[in-house]
Amino acid sequence: MKVAEIENNNLIIKEREKEELNGRKGALVKVLGCGLCGSDIVKLTQHLSKNGAVLGHEIVAKIVDIDSETSFKINDTIVTSHHIPCGKCEYCKNGNVSMCRHFKQTNIIPGGFSEYVYVSDEHLKNVAYPKPQNLTNDEAAFYEPLACCIRAIKRTMLKENSTALVIGLGSIGILMSQALKSFGMKVIGCDILQSRVEKLKNLGIEAFNVNELCDSIKADCVFMTSGSDKALSTALKYVRDGGKILVFASTPQNTGYPNNEIYYRELTVLGSYSPSPEDLKDSLELLKNKEVKVSGLSTFYPLEKIQKAIDDTLENKILKAYIEIEH
Repeated sequence: MKVAEIENNNLIIKEREKEELNGRKGALVKVLGCGLCGSDIVKLTQHLSKNGAVLGHEIVAKIVDIDSETSFKINDTIVTSHHIPCGKCEYCKNGNVSMCRHFKQTNIIPGGFSEYVYVSDEHLKNVAYPKPQNLTNDEAAFYEPLACCIRAIKRTMLKENSTALVIGLGSIGILMSQALKSFGMKVIGCDILQSRVEKLKNLGIEAFNVNELCDSIKADCVFMTSGSDKALSTALKYVRDGGKILVFASTPQNTGYPNNEIYYRELTVLGSYSPSPEDLKDSLELLKNKEVKVSGLSTFYPLEKIQKAIDDTLENKILKAYIEIEH
């Protein structure tokens, strides 16, 4: 089977022996497509994954073999996430599911940028669902990233009708903005690229170029979905005293937060990373009901062009890459 394998900080197409169940409980799936996540790019560019690793986790796939007590069967098309919390440890009990050690150890094998993937029985029971018939494969691939946004919103514990400013309107910013609206928030989005501002406006959400933001904006919470170091100063400028900043992106220089601003202004700074099974369930409902619209956000690339997909993403030529495994 073909896989996109890390080799010296690039993704190279290699041939491997096809994954099989080989007595394992779960399912063997043929990957139809997999979204390219920002975390995949960070792992690659920041040298966080070893040579031979296969990235990718936002998969839509068809079951070709199965040994499971679940209701899934051969030829079902499914979506699944890659990590599963144990639900019992102190992290899980305190709502920090993505810090759960079991969560970090679980994964799909070998990774989503592969023709075939093994999905464990635990995945099938906890984080996998049939693909809704009214969603295309590339739309369904937003199942996991949207769930990440939902968890971030829940962590802020904002009251309905609060003002939320989203900084950075890449695919995550557009998902976050729509999810916030579905939670009943007043949403404002901003970006330095006018094309992305217009994209959010076309979805019925107020949006501005960063340079055109009104100084009178005082958001109850600022969602930093941009990895730019300048996003921090923008967040501090537009969050109200006593407000919150939700960090949903790593920044290149990791400049940190001015302590005195947090102290004297009584700001709350939160991070949010990965979703719980409940967040995933909520995500699929929002997608299925079209409360979050993702049609047209993805640009398609064959597996053989995955390195170009990464390059185009880094150069802001596209919003989101969808790697089509089966044409």
